[in-house]
This record gives sequence, C-alpha cells and structure tokens, in this order.
Amino acid sequence: MNAISRLLQPRSVAVIGASADAGKTAGRPVSYLVKHGFKGDIYPVNPKVDRIGELTCYPDVAALPGVPDVAIVLLGAERAHLAVRDLAARGCAAAIVLASGYTETGEDGARRQKQLIEAAGSMRILGPNTIGLVNLTDNIVLSATGALEMEHFPVGGIGVVSQSGGILGALLSRAAARGIGLSKLISTSNEVDLELADFIDHLADDEATKVIALYVETVRDPAKFRNACLKAAQKGKPVVAFKIGRSEAGAKAAVSHTGALAGADRMYDALFQQIGVIRAQTFSDLLDIPAALATGRKLHGKRVAILTSTGGAGTLVSDDLGIAGFDTPAPDAATAEALRALQTGDHAVLDRNPIDVTLAGLKPDLLRGAINVLLKSDSYDALTIIVGSSSLAMPELLAGAIQDCLPNSDKPVIAYVSPHAPEVGALLTQRGVPAFAAAESCTAALQAMFKATQLKPQVDASAAAQPVAVDDLPAGSLDEYQAKQLFTRFGVPCAGERIVATPAEAQAAARELGDRVVLKILSAEITHKSDVGGVAVNLTADNVGERLSAMTAEVESKAGVRPKRFLVQEMVGGGTELILGMHRDALGTAILLGMGGVTAELFKDTTMRLLPPEGGLSRADALAMAQQLKTWPLLDGFRGRPKADADALVTAIVAFSQMAAQLGDRLVEAEINPVFVLPQGQGVRAADGVVVLA
Repeated sequence: MNAISRLLQPRSVAVIGASADAGKTAGRPVSYLVKHGFKGDIYPVNPKVDRIGELTCYPDVAALPGVPDVAIVLLGAERAHLAVRDLAARGCAAAIVLASGYTETGEDGARRQKQLIEAAGSMRILGPNTIGLVNLTDNIVLSATGALEMEHFPVGGIGVVSQSGGILGALLSRAAARGIGLSKLISTSNEVDLELADFIDHLADDEATKVIALYVETVRDPAKFRNACLKAAQKGKPVVAFKIGRSEAGAKAAVSHTGALAGADRMYDALFQQIGVIRAQTFSDLLDIPAALATGRKLHGKRVAILTSTGGAGTLVSDDLGIAGFDTPAPDAATAEALRALQTGDHAVLDRNPIDVTLAGLKPDLLRGAINVLLKSDSYDALTIIVGSSSLAMPELLAGAIQDCLPNSDKPVIAYVSPHAPEVGALLTQRGVPAFAAAESCTAALQAMFKATQLKPQVDASAAAQPVAVDDLPAGSLDEYQAKQLFTRFGVPCAGERIVATPAEAQAAARELGDRVVLKILSAEITHKSDVGGVAVNLTADNVGERLSAMTAEVESKAGVRPKRFLVQEMVGGGTELILGMHRDALGTAILLGMGGVTAELFKDTTMRLLPPEGGLSRADALAMAQQLKTWPLLDGFRGRPKADADALVTAIVAFSQMAAQLGDRLVEAEINPVFVLPQGQGVRAADGVVVLA
C-alpha cells in the first residue's frame, strides 16, 4: 500500500494530543473512531492521562507499541512539528495536522509551515489547518468535524475532496440528510504536501468511487491537476467542481482588452472544459449533480417527460427546463394511447407534457404503469417525476413503485418533491432516484448528465512549428507597426501599411495603398488610439494629409502627447471583426478568440483555450474555438452572407498560439483587435496589434 492508501485505510491510528474530554475538539477524533466502529488499533498520546475510555494512553510517540499507519496531530502550530518529527522517525506513513496558524497567518505562519515540512521528511502530510478525512466505504473516520455526531451516513459512490475543512463537514451532514451516499471525504486545506490532485488521482483508481466532487479555492499545480482529472475521465469517473472566487474579475491587463475579457475565473472555465470537469454553478449543485451522475445513467438527448399529479409543480419544472434548452414534447400517439389504457375517467391529461396523471400518487400500480410507458417511449430521453402532497401518505409504496421500474430502462429518472418533505426525498435518493427540492436543481442535474455524455476531454496536441528568430526583439511595449511585424514573422497576415510623419508622406502612402485608407497615430505609449482621437477611417489621398494635421492637434489636447509618427493602412472591408489575444496567469497561458473591434468588452462573446504543455494549439482546437462563438453564424453564411474564410482564421489562430508558446514568459501581453476574417478564399488581415515583452 502506498502512503495515500495507508492514509485512507489505516490499520492503526495514533492521536497525538488526545483529550479524555469528548466534548473538546481534541477529544473528538478518539471518540469518533470508537463510535463509528474503527476495527484497527487506536493509540491516544497524552502524557497527562493514563487511559481514554477503554484505551491505553501513551506519554509520547516513542512509547507507542507499534508504528501507526496514520497519526492525527492535535497539537498547536508551535508544537505540531515536534510530533511530526517523532512520527517520521518511527516510520509513520502519514500525519493529519489539524492546527491552524501557518501560511494563512503571515510570515510567522510561513516559518512554522517550513518547520513542518522539514520535520516530515518523506512522511506525507495532510493539512495543516485541515479537519481531516472520512472514509465511509471502510467505516474509518479520521476527523474532528462535529458532523460525525450523526449516527449514520449513507455509503455510496461519491468521493469528495475539499480545500475547506468546514465545507467537508457541511457536505457530509447535508448528504446524510438527503440520503446521498458518499465514499470518501478529504479536507486538504493548506496543502503543504498532499493536495487536491493527489486525491483525484487516488479516487480515480478507487473501486468504491464513481463520481468525484471538488470544492476548489485554488489549483496549486495546474499540470498535476490536469493529469489527475484526465485520468478520472479515462476511467469513466465524472469530476464535478465548485470553484469559489467567481466574483474576482482578475487583474486587468495594462494595455489590452484580453486581460479584462479573460480574468482568473474564465481561465478556470477554460481549464475545466478542456479536461472534462463539470463546473457546479451553485454550492447546492455540488451535491445535486454528483447524486444524479452517481446513478450511472446516461442522458443522450434533451427530451424530458414530466409525470405529475399536481399541475403547478409540473409547469414549474417544465418552464425551468425550457429556459435551459430542454424540450418537453407532448406524448406521441402510441405513448398517449398506452397511458390512456392505464387510467379511466376524465382525470388524466395525457395529450400534453407535463403528463398529469391525477391519481398516480395514490395508486402505485397506476404510477408504475405510467413510468414504464414513458421510459419505453421513443419520444423521451429522460423522466422527471413530480412527487405531490397526495403521495406523502404512503412514501414507501411510492418509492417502491418507482424503484421497481428502474431495471426496465437505462434512461435517467429523477424526482422533484414539491411539498417540503426531506424524508421523502432522502428515501427516493436511497432507492436510486435522485430527488430534488427545487425545479432549478432538476435542471442542473439533467444538464450535467447531458454534458457528461458529450464531454470529450482533449488530449493535449499541438501543431508542429519551426522556431522563429526572435532574439532581436526589444523589451517593453511595441508600437503597432512592430507588433504586426512580429505577427507576420509567425505567419499571421497583416494589413498593408506605411509609416509616415508628414501630410505629404501620408498622401503618397495613400496613393500607393489604394482608394481608401486608415490613418492612425503610431505610439507604444498610447495603445487605445481611438479613445484619444488617434484613428480615422475611410480616408483618401486627397484628405489624409489634412486629417493628419487635425489628428495631431486632437491627440495632443486629449492625451498630452504630440504624435510624431503615423500609420497609413489599407482599409480592409467586407470582413467580420474578431479579437485574438493571449492571457497568462497561474493556471497557464490561454488563447482568447471573440467578437472584436471597439465593442469587444461590451459584447464579451469570447472563447478560450489553454495552451498544451508543449507548443501551440492544434487546428482542431482552433476551429472548435471559432465554432463556440455566438458570432460563428456570421462566419458561416448567416442569412445569405458570404461564408468567411474559416480555414485562414484557423491558420491565424494556430500561428498566434505558436508565437505565444515560443515566446513563453517573455510575452507579457499580445492581442490582435481587430483581425478581419474576409470572405472564403480571401484570407484574414490583422488590422491592429498590441505586444508587450519582458
């Protein structure tokens, strides 16, 4: 057994600093181990106490009769490292350090955390500042969470890894109350050693775990996290993550739109999408979605039958599903006829969806028959059953009737419990029918089940590229001309342009470049040129000189800088404006594509991809980015428009990404806005650019 296996399945546990008072935090771990039936050896350590209950208490680690697989360290931060040192010397596999007062408190805490690491040596550490772990599969509780005061916890297939100790207790107690079965729960907290990815990797191999739920504050090692999640996906185990910090916009880039459009949270979205992680949008989703996925049922379409005996609740669910893009079609003729055969009288409403079988809640045979008809119907991909107040008189019969039908189909079956009846919801969930108390939860569960069937984690692949000479590049902000020269080196086509300084030079350049031109100031200091009157379009050789003189005065008055150089650029027309940029943060480097021009930040129609570990994006990734945009129909011949040159756009995206990959940390910011995508066969043109180099 490796250290993580011994941590989760120890044969012996030492509790350092154990208290004989079970009411104290230091008294809980021993109390809970005994209460919940740990079968191995328990070694309390406390020099002031001879016994704790029926257990012998030892004065120190050296006095232990054997080497513990795991130790729970309950000492304060100033002394915890001493116990860790002694445990490591005895050959203990792992220590769980509960104390706070480490890096989260500042420099003194950082010093204590360094002491802890040094004391551990090769011994693994969970924490510090953790509440511990709970292995429900094997009835092993190594935690001080008060949630363990509960007598019984349903055991199931959902493994939980939380970077918050308090959240572990919250999920444990909430899941128990709702009948949701968990396998293992681990609180990683400060992650001085063992971290989120270590346990994702372990749970991917754990036979008892079918779904992995994560409470994420930060990802400390993106490459390790990526590999662990990809492993889980390959093993067929969905990963669901609730990431806090969504309100943090992230540090905006100094000179580009891309930083504002990307932001830290969007980077997590991109990472999760690429490695097949389903993102929970609310905290309640972190239990609702895994509960649905743990059934193992696959949702292959978006047509949902709603079986109800209470009209209002059925409409509530139907409305929310419709907002999310699900379809609730009326029964086809054969299905409606089969339903009519089950119920006589005028009470049934069988020609629409929700399908209102009024007496179903009181007649289990009728309910059983209706469920089987709907599961058999080719018109539906999933079934939502509304549990109304009339069903509460005999919940066991209701749950039994639904459970009896499950083996007859592999379609998802979920329940919405309309009255406040948590015990009924828990009963249904334990019988294999995930039950929810909110219509929105039903939708979130079905959305995740559908997404889980569509997700194809992307195997890292990059397009082969020859290195480009970049040794001559200066540090700092490049002006627009220099930026576009760099883009050209890597194969991104740019609009034709000339550098000018006088009205006469501008006139000559305009005659050379064509009938219509654009005039811009050329400055490394002023990047958003249009904000200070530094851009004029649709000019000709006849008026470009006069406009240059006027622009000089306007920019000086608005920016306090008198421009000395200008660009005269061919005016690109007939294309769609996009923005192509890069953004880097702790998660890695991402390429961003979106609707471009001056409205880029207003519409925020963007998509992102993190660069693979080596090289730029593949052509398949680049095309997928473009197709995910709401703007894509404009490129694909929307309402008779000419189709855009998507192939040339893909080539430009790949080339831009290869530039970002090769320059690495030297590239602080880079953006093309706009890049014009011209009609099919005419290519693309970068019309403006920003580059900042370290």
